[in-house]
Amino acid sequence: MTELIGTLVKQLGVSEGQAEGGAGLLFKLAKDQLGGDFSKVAQAMPEVQGLIGKAPESGGAAKILGGIASMLGGEGGGAAAGKLAGLASLAGGFSNLKLDSGMIAKFVPVVLEFVKSQKGQELFALLASALKR
Repeated sequence: MTELIGTLVKQLGVSEGQAEGGAGLLFKLAKDQLGGDFSKVAQAMPEVQGLIGKAPESGGAAKILGGIASMLGGEGGGAAAGKLAGLASLAGGFSNLKLDSGMIAKFVPVVLEFVKSQKGQELFALLASALKR
């Protein structure tokens, strides 16, 4: 994972802590979106759990928006609400890292490209399905 963090720092001009937290937030979202399928990611990339641990909590408005979006989803048709909750959570977490929400769109392709080059197409496709919903 140190290679991924180094790539994020170099390509995006963020600090190491911001890179770890941002990557952690993306992997946390993927874990939430993928459920049991995330075990494939965790097995191929055991260090991902450490990154998730470095993800900041989303607070304030983002947490409230995420909760409202989850409630609106109700049972069985909550894909859009789940996506909204995930995006609100990411925005709040990135804000806690002193990064604006526009950085999310910059982190995602770097993380996905790293996974594709290091772990292969199958893992890339799995993560891409979670992060591009």
